[in-house]
Amino acid sequence: MRTTIDAAGRIVVPKPVRDDLGLTAGTELELSVVDRRIEIDVPATPMRLEEHEHGVAAIADRQMPTLTTEAVRDTLERVRR
Repeated sequence: MRTTIDAAGRIVVPKPVRDDLGLTAGTELELSVVDRRIEIDVPATPMRLEEHEHGVAAIADRQMPTLTTEAVRDTLERVRR
C-alpha cells in the first residue's frame, strides 16, 4: 500500500490500515528507522498489577475506552479472516 508525504511532512495512514489496527485520531505511535526503512508501532499501554480477592488484575495506567460487545465481535471477525 502506498501513501505520500505532504508539504508539512505528514503521512496519511490509509483508512483500511487504521481500521484494521484500531487507530483513531490522537493515537500515539512510535516511529523508528531500521535499515533505511521507517517502522511505525503502536506502543504498549503501561500497566500495573493489582492484587484482588480473587487474583491479580492488570490495570492500565491511563484511561482506556470501554470494551463493548460490538468491539469484541469486530475484532474476532477481523482476526478470523
